Amino acid sequence: MIEIDNKEFIDDFSNYLKIEKNYSDNTIESYIRDIRYFLEYTGKELIDVTKKDIDNYVLHLLPTHSVNSVNRIIASIKSFYKYLTLFKGFINVSEDVESLKKKKTLPKYLSIEEVDKLLDFPLQTPFDYRNKTILELLYCSGLRASELINLDICNIDTNNMIVNVYGKGSKERIVPLSKIAVNYLSMYINRYRQLLFVKTQKPTDALFLNNHGKRMTRQGLYKMIGETDRKQGIDKEITPHVLRHSFATHMLECGADIRSVQELLGHENIVTTEVYTHLANNFIKDNYNEYFNRSTKGDD
Repeated sequence: MIEIDNKEFIDDFSNYLKIEKNYSDNTIESYIRDIRYFLEYTGKELIDVTKKDIDNYVLHLLPTHSVNSVNRIIASIKSFYKYLTLFKGFINVSEDVESLKKKKTLPKYLSIEEVDKLLDFPLQTPFDYRNKTILELLYCSGLRASELINLDICNIDTNNMIVNVYGKGSKERIVPLSKIAVNYLSMYINRYRQLLFVKTQKPTDALFLNNHGKRMTRQGLYKMIGETDRKQGIDKEITPHVLRHSFATHMLECGADIRSVQELLGHENIVTTEVYTHLANNFIKDNYNEYFNRSTKGDD
């Protein structure tokens, strides 16, 4: 168990996080819990803990914890020892402890055929036209869910075929629109949107309305896409982000410059956009093997 000296240091650290760092009670509780479990595992006084003890603890956690959880615990231990070094005269034995590398997962996206299947549904009600417009807009522009639901009518310029988007950090960007998306936007705005108004509800400038005549919510958007996905019989879970990934991937597959895709997606750092080059490169490689696979042919 933790000796009294360890307890005093932990209590001092807890006060430091609360007073100096202004962390929430839940965050402080998480830090302290991580540190207590670590010290109980080592069975040592703080002064006797070594880097090897931390490394062994990480190995001990790996079979039962995710990489994210282990990295959080490492961060707690490193913060604690940084505090002990700055204010208690300890040697920082955690300084060279590194976080675990996360396994990169490529974003999910739809094939062109799957996009066509998703978008090809009968239009009978004003909500059908709204849904069709949303899906066409998401796919042709790569908008985030939050960006789409926050659009007002004034953000759409059908004459110049552009949409003004306010992304992360309220940064504005202009994204071009496809002819198909502009066609459905015009129909929806001029003919069907007004049919979604509710008499008891004050009219809003929001572009996309729900069945209460109010701005569509994030939850409503996800629900609509999920229902359309199931009705169209596509064997993939489709979200606004999947459509955003599909947009970026198909742009690169068709030869778009990565800097252009970065601008369209509103990424601050091109490294964020580069993940899509892996998808596009796989597509190019598959096409190369299909159409130029000389290994399957006899020598000339």
